[in-house]
Amino acid sequence: MLRPFLKWAGGKYRLVGRIRAKLPAGSRLIEPFMGSGAVFLNVDYDAYLLADINADLMGMYQTLQVRGAEFIAYCRTFFTPETNTSERYYALRDEFNTTRDSWHKSALFLYLNRHGYNGLVRYSKIGFNVPFGRYTRPYFPEREMGYFAERAQQATFVCADFRTVMGQAQLGDVVYCDPPYVPLSTTANFTGYAASGFTQDDQRDLVILAKALGEKGIPVLISNHQSEFTETAYQAADVEQFKVQRFISCDGANRNAVGEVLALFGGPGQ
Repeated sequence: MLRPFLKWAGGKYRLVGRIRAKLPAGSRLIEPFMGSGAVFLNVDYDAYLLADINADLMGMYQTLQVRGAEFIAYCRTFFTPETNTSERYYALRDEFNTTRDSWHKSALFLYLNRHGYNGLVRYSKIGFNVPFGRYTRPYFPEREMGYFAERAQQATFVCADFRTVMGQAQLGDVVYCDPPYVPLSTTANFTGYAASGFTQDDQRDLVILAKALGEKGIPVLISNHQSEFTETAYQAADVEQFKVQRFISCDGANRNAVGEVLALFGGPGQ
């Protein structure tokens, strides 16, 4: 399997096999919550519409798609012993939050992802605010970026809300949604990824759209936590439940098995 070049909280690399087995055949895959692209990298469709609400993420993907090897070479210049210090990290983080140079900002996004704490992508009112990660030698994902750039030639990348993206789905498309998950507790709600959060109303709107597309013959597969909300909201779907090991708090030692669901709306036989 091809591994994403970004670190990503909630990334689906370890679950790609299950997701791939659940996704129906189609001509185009639509991902309204692309994240690190683990699913896109490991499935086989003729074309891809890949979206995310995070403009920095999608801008970086577009830069890599168009400028490939040149962009990878530029990113490499930020992976040196001199850039792997807290002082340089915070200076480059400030640059990221203020620059209007999309080329430079895209490279800094990768730098911050690989040098920041736990690979988090988190924003406050002043911008990206993840602290320095203190890694001995951050890995430069040259090979993984090359794979991504090659596969990206079949893709269209857009920065848009999931409602807009799903509104473009047509017969023959398959939609995979990996939204910010329903929180397992009041302290586990991770909402800083796009400086806006993902609300309960957003979760409900996603289900409404999934049902509507499924009824039109456009399959929609959604990943989420197993919870009271998903048990009720996904009743009309073909649901697969299983356990996964996941951090459920900022305490690295607190790694527990939690319930995961894959809910398919409009699949074969529905």
